Amino acid sequence: MKKTLQQKAEHILDSNFKTEGEFTIPCENLYPFQWFWDSGLIAIGFAHYDMQKAEREIKTLLKAQWSNGFIPHIIFHTETDSYFPGANFHRSDLHPESNPKYKSTGMTQPPVTGFVLKEIYRISEVKESTLKFIETQIDKVYDNHRYFYENRDPQNEGLVYIYHNWESGTDNSPIWDDIWETMNPPEYDFERRDTTHVDPEERPSKREYDHYLHIIEIAKANNYNDEKIAELSPFLVQDPLFNAMLIKSNESLIELYNLIGGNENKIKQLKKWQQKSKTAFNDKLFDEELGAYVHYDLRNEKALRYLSSSSFAPLFANIPDTEKAETMVDVMMEKFGNENQYLCASFDPTSERFNPKKYWRGPVWVNLNWMLYNGLKQYGFNDIAERVKTDTITIIENNGFYEYFDSRKEMHKDNKAGYGGNNFSWTAALLIDLLNE
Repeated sequence: MKKTLQQKAEHILDSNFKTEGEFTIPCENLYPFQWFWDSGLIAIGFAHYDMQKAEREIKTLLKAQWSNGFIPHIIFHTETDSYFPGANFHRSDLHPESNPKYKSTGMTQPPVTGFVLKEIYRISEVKESTLKFIETQIDKVYDNHRYFYENRDPQNEGLVYIYHNWESGTDNSPIWDDIWETMNPPEYDFERRDTTHVDPEERPSKREYDHYLHIIEIAKANNYNDEKIAELSPFLVQDPLFNAMLIKSNESLIELYNLIGGNENKIKQLKKWQQKSKTAFNDKLFDEELGAYVHYDLRNEKALRYLSSSSFAPLFANIPDTEKAETMVDVMMEKFGNENQYLCASFDPTSERFNPKKYWRGPVWVNLNWMLYNGLKQYGFNDIAERVKTDTITIIENNGFYEYFDSRKEMHKDNKAGYGGNNFSWTAALLIDLLNE
């Protein structure tokens, strides 16, 4: 069974790899371009059986980096009208330091590339050769981290902001509902493309899209200037998932620079960022009453006190101490882990906002499960880690390689609990890693 499932996963990755652009799309039709965090996670899968493709994936992504270190969340390598909003809407050229060769968005995504390089090194059977490749790319990743700390931390706290829900990676999470209530954007006239490929019931609403576009229009009106965005954007959030990915990637860069040697100044700087970030993360984002980490709304100066899979992502980045970790795992199992649920729903199953069929409002996502599995293992929660792994493999076996899955076990009886895009790249890639773990 393991071999058959792995072969299917490899076939999906190879089919989604675009040789003319040397990158992998998340899936056909729905997502026809290169996405930042998708590419990183996809490279982990490739590393198990085709290191050349893993390296190309990272190289292609980093070629589109802006001169200030910024990495966009979508790179439009090809021309197609099957996706909205496309390159002509985003207008990355408005920023004076954007990459003149590659059209892109003016937003980013969780900075996974640092820890992805470490994962590729871990998987590699020819460590010396892989380290040589990493040496050609690592400074670009360091520059990306420098961009965040210098441009996205207006209060110099060690926590960086996101200015759009798409930057979070958890696009339409119920957490953002509180922010939408503070806004009243115009109704935009546009034609959605996503709902022609998948059931509209699984996607954000038209009104939600009005909010999304409005935030981008504000950023564009200010040429994607971070200082102006920090001043004017109605959406300004310190996100625990996003910041945990940055902290995990800092940790990985320190380890890799030590292996490469001769980068004392960069290691020193990374350690400074790391200490400041971890301290602020625990002081500001840990909610004692909820027993987990929460988002902080910088614009409205208040904590967004909801439980989501992002609340547990800090385990992956070694952020909580043992006591906090135990509290978090107890909360997760109580709210997310009853016998009728697969671990781990992307939003609190006990909340009235929970919707297990709709994008980030409740379904299980393989990328967050992969992080959770590795985080639980790091803290010695081996039985629960094994359950996350088993649940992940089971839902893929039962339904196929979908983008996300219903967390309710009863919905899996007819093998129709996979939603969003099918033959999804990071689902395939991270399954390969779990099978070979």
